[in-house]
Amino acid sequence: MKVLSELQELRQERARLPEPFGLVPTMGFLHEGHMSLVRAAKDRCASVGVSIYVNPTQFGPNEDLEAYPRDLERDLAMLEAEGVDLVWTPTDAELYSPGAQTWVTVEELTQFLEGAQRPGHFRGVTTVVAKLFLAFQPQQAFFGQKDAQQARVIQRMVTDLLFPVEVVVCPIVREADGLALSSRNTYLTGPQRKAATALSRSLRAAVEAFKGGEREAEELRKVMAAVLDAEPLAQPQYVSAADPDTLEELHGAIDRALFSMAVYVGKTRLIDNAIVGESEG
Repeated sequence: MKVLSELQELRQERARLPEPFGLVPTMGFLHEGHMSLVRAAKDRCASVGVSIYVNPTQFGPNEDLEAYPRDLERDLAMLEAEGVDLVWTPTDAELYSPGAQTWVTVEELTQFLEGAQRPGHFRGVTTVVAKLFLAFQPQQAFFGQKDAQQARVIQRMVTDLLFPVEVVVCPIVREADGLALSSRNTYLTGPQRKAATALSRSLRAAVEAFKGGEREAEELRKVMAAVLDAEPLAQPQYVSAADPDTLEELHGAIDRALFSMAVYVGKTRLIDNAIVGESEG
């Protein structure tokens, strides 16, 4: 496994690898969710690369950029065990030249959900992912469904900018009690960790209500909110039943939806989601 930090070295090593090439972009502090993406890439591609980069431009001024968990040595050991071919660990200077003023912005899809709560977040995401695509030249790129809006935004960017990349969205990986895996879970204390299962429990309740015949979007949002309200340590920021394609909030009777939420458990902000209806699976 080659581990590189300079762009020129990356391009040289990448050119030697067989096609098709799969890319798994990450911010490090890897867990089984990331490993599931790596394995999906290994299954579908002749060679696989991973980026490890905590991208400052997708963090807001009051978010956890400095505190974001990091453990490069552990990450590299995990990736080597999975047979990854190439890992890029760029510096800020490699990805953002002095005075950088060019950004990639997906307009409508970023107005909702996470985009509404975190101004500028997706501009940072799409800009860095575009740079990673240009650096690695992958045929396929692998993202997790846990960041559902991110995946949808990147798919839109790829379509609009004619990137020759297939965006592969892989299922959420969960703990045995339902908590979606996240690098930020490490912030949770014991009681908070238990309380954090309220997210998956609220989604499960809404999915079951939908399967049981409930079709009113507002009622389904109420189902999710009720489970969260019953957990004192959970403070919802938003609870949504949105169109899976446009991400606009749904009203009235629905036949498909992206259920999602952002919830503070203590100071830790967690997100989770589930899709119901014709676009499932």
